[in-house]
Amino acid sequence: MMTQRRDGVLRELGLAPLWKLRVPPAAAAPAGAAELSPAAATAATDAAPADAGRAAAIAVLDWDELRRSVAECRACELCRTRRQAVLGVGDAQADWLFVGEGPGAEEDEKGEPFVGQAGRLLDAMLAAIDLQRGKGVYIANAVKCRPPDNRTPLPEEISACRPYLERQIELLAPRLIVALGRPAAQALLAREVKIAALRGSLQDYRGVPLVVSYHPAYLLRTPSDKAKAWEDLCFARATFRQSDQPAAP
Repeated sequence: MMTQRRDGVLRELGLAPLWKLRVPPAAAAPAGAAELSPAAATAATDAAPADAGRAAAIAVLDWDELRRSVAECRACELCRTRRQAVLGVGDAQADWLFVGEGPGAEEDEKGEPFVGQAGRLLDAMLAAIDLQRGKGVYIANAVKCRPPDNRTPLPEEISACRPYLERQIELLAPRLIVALGRPAAQALLAREVKIAALRGSLQDYRGVPLVVSYHPAYLLRTPSDKAKAWEDLCFARATFRQSDQPAAP
């Protein structure tokens, strides 16, 4: 019954008939420290003392305090055009964490990430690997406020929001993180990245396995890459299941 349900979801994703990877993507060793771009290096090494103090204060917040802090945040210019900040949604003890880019118009209105067309696609992607929003899954974004006209978040906006994302991850303690899109991957890895270069390899966020894939909004614009996204989901599922295996004696 579960297989039939998943096959139906895959048809909806445009990936029918169901196919399997001939060879699972090789799990590369976690990427080592990469050379930062000048902008990223500046953001990483020249943080003002006030920024360091803000990050330290955020690092000890509980969920309720974190939610209030995000709602009241004025750390970047995105606060001027948002309707409301969007912290995240899902299981507070989730094993899976999916991180996107930032809220869109519908998310800004409803206060929940991934509720528009891209959200419906994400729900279908979750169902394809037998996951469901809110059940062992938490969904967040690299930035908590909508960028004007749904543009890509700027590096300084991602940097301003990074302490919130870091605290969410600390509170969640997920077993696996999936970065959806380049801004999310850059926020988590704190360096310049290219999705094509990281797909199929296992990255690391402070000891937590990290898999990089495409953002659902990108897949809506480029449906030919849905098959690649399915590969990434298979890789993420295999990685997660491997973490269930007892260590060899």
